[in-house]
Amino acid sequence: MGKRHTIEVMVGAFVVLGVVALFFLAMQVSNLSQASSGDGYHLTARFSNIGSLKVRSPVTMAGVRIGRVESIGFDMTRYEALVTMRIDADIDSIPDDTFANIFTAGLLGEQYIGLEPGGSPEFLRDGDEIANTQSALLLEQMIGQFLFKKAGESG
Repeated sequence: MGKRHTIEVMVGAFVVLGVVALFFLAMQVSNLSQASSGDGYHLTARFSNIGSLKVRSPVTMAGVRIGRVESIGFDMTRYEALVTMRIDADIDSIPDDTFANIFTAGLLGEQYIGLEPGGSPEFLRDGDEIANTQSALLLEQMIGQFLFKKAGESG
């Protein structure tokens, strides 16, 4: 009876460790474990289409994560998506003519914002808006354009 009890306890501990490991894996995949601590400053950008961009999506520059998307709203006067980003406090010299593009990680991966710095000597500060933006390229639109072009060539 004692040996069986020991085996059951070890199996139970193994199952608990497996559940804990799955929890940490889920946190890594969902970007919740890297939530910002609140340090940094806010920038906004307007896009005509954000695709499937989500809150907590990464904001990168040169492939390095420098912030996260903090909120996504809709501007009723200009009919555009208004995206607010929190940029890490140590990234404090982003030129004010920077481009904000929405990219997709891989063919069907998550979307993120990629910043491409300009050459201006002036820098963006807390609350500033990035004027130069490029909306998300949607796979459905690209396929539709390709099919429409091919149909025009054959007709």
